[in-house]
Amino acid sequence: MIKNKVIEICAGSIEDCATAEMFPVDRIELNSAIELGGLTPSVGTLLQAKQVTKLPICCMVRPRTAGFVYTEKQFESMLFDAKLLLEHGADGIVFGFLHEDSTIDVNRTKKMAELIKSYGKEVVFHKAFDQTPDKIKACETLIECGVNRILTSGGENYPHIEQGFDLLRELIERYNDQITILVGGGVRAHNIHNILESTKTTQIHMTAKEMKNDLGEYAAVSEKNLKEILGNI
Repeated sequence: MIKNKVIEICAGSIEDCATAEMFPVDRIELNSAIELGGLTPSVGTLLQAKQVTKLPICCMVRPRTAGFVYTEKQFESMLFDAKLLLEHGADGIVFGFLHEDSTIDVNRTKKMAELIKSYGKEVVFHKAFDQTPDKIKACETLIECGVNRILTSGGENYPHIEQGFDLLRELIERYNDQITILVGGGVRAHNIHNILESTKTTQIHMTAKEMKNDLGEYAAVSEKNLKEILGNI
């Protein structure tokens, strides 16, 4: 924690988790394929990540890229993945379910939340929230579903998170005693101080990524970028 701010690092590999462990951060969101927006990590990756860091690890459950309207078989596989990850030490599950009109899929969200809470772990709704047409209503719906935390940049504005400042501040002011608003999406060294001051958030999510190449690009947490961002809080 830095200046009473909870810092979450979005990791896509065991190496990313080891990098996060080197800094005063508080939590990891573990994914695979960050360059695709983050997909479900393997149980093996979770188990090995827990060997290189003592930080809490919340795992993404997202079976494919693109949107968040899933078939019944995809939904069932997501529940199964979540159960496996929880049974192997995940401290929370990060997910998002929408209808075709981009409103919250309440039934599926409640089912996932119930599963996660049966293990006593954290329920996190990811940036699918930013696609919802009425974010105040969506936030209230997620509170009713038992969600603990929402990851949001205040709208579909990536990487221009400043466009979401007004909404982020409103969500925090109205609902912070009922649900945690985790601000993320476009956090950089040059804007993190402004993000914290403008939104009054107490929790921030970042990748601090750099693109690497191995016959194609992939994203990884950058020690240099992370140091610069945290130095500007």
